[in-house]
Amino acid sequence: MNLVKTGLLLAAMTALFLAAGFLIGGEGGLLIALLLALAMNAFAWWNSDKMVLRMHGAQVVSRASAPELWDMVAELARRADLPMPAVYVIPSDQPNAFATGRDPQHAAVAVTTGILETLPREELAGVIAHELAHIKNRDTLIMTVAATIAGAIGMLANFGFLFAGSRDSENRHPLGAVGALLVMILAPLAATLVQLAISRTREYAADRLGAEICGQPLWLARALQRIEALAEQRVMPSAEHHPATAHLFIVNPLRMGGVDNLFRTHPPTESRVAALVELARTMGPGGFQVQPRRVAPAARRRGSVPETGTARGSVWQRNPWNR
Repeated sequence: MNLVKTGLLLAAMTALFLAAGFLIGGEGGLLIALLLALAMNAFAWWNSDKMVLRMHGAQVVSRASAPELWDMVAELARRADLPMPAVYVIPSDQPNAFATGRDPQHAAVAVTTGILETLPREELAGVIAHELAHIKNRDTLIMTVAATIAGAIGMLANFGFLFAGSRDSENRHPLGAVGALLVMILAPLAATLVQLAISRTREYAADRLGAEICGQPLWLARALQRIEALAEQRVMPSAEHHPATAHLFIVNPLRMGGVDNLFRTHPPTESRVAALVELARTMGPGGFQVQPRRVAPAARRRGSVPETGTARGSVWQRNPWNR
């Protein structure tokens, strides 16, 4: 259902883009819109991952420089039946993470230094599994296309403003100059709302698949709660400077409030947690089956989401990244 909804939203955004081009510039505007869409999507296809990683100052790490993180990503990628993605670390105190790349063969997972310092290992595994779910679902490509089309609609609106005052504007615009002016104002707003709706839809799907990959929905649920609480206290300068990338992160990295909630890039965390808790309830205490591994210390941090398992027969016995 989420995939169908995403497809419909993408189709709606594409139709909005072409319609805006036609309403702003007639048949010539439609042709410009089509060419602009092709050019921007081609650029985004080849360069979006490098561009967003550069925006946030992400630094690639190897197994030699970050063995525990690299091994965790490798194990989870194996469980998700994905190629090993590139692993990056973002120098930021705010705990957060995102995935990018045009396909699973050209994907990257980026985590902040803040998330490495604050999350327990099982919660970090839940976060990375969520990001791998985005890669497996090809959400990184979907969101790139959505962001590109939204940006292109904004560019069309700017072009329209440049020519709106010309003497023959009444003839060039099917709706007339006033109608074209309304399209220039409303089309970018509508595109942004559709883009955010796509982002919110994909988060629920990635939460569920991420829970399946790591084996325990409550790990991700507790991680979401912890990340949101800490993200509200810590500013991420690179995200504030590049707010168009906010939808990529597991939790919105921007400071929001008031009317800004209309433009939320993510579903409410409490709704995501509730869905994960319900998933855990339907799965039962055993979670998804994983090969038994060596048991680690049973020390845990407690929160509003219940812990999974007990010292005997706990999830620590079933997951390979705990030592």
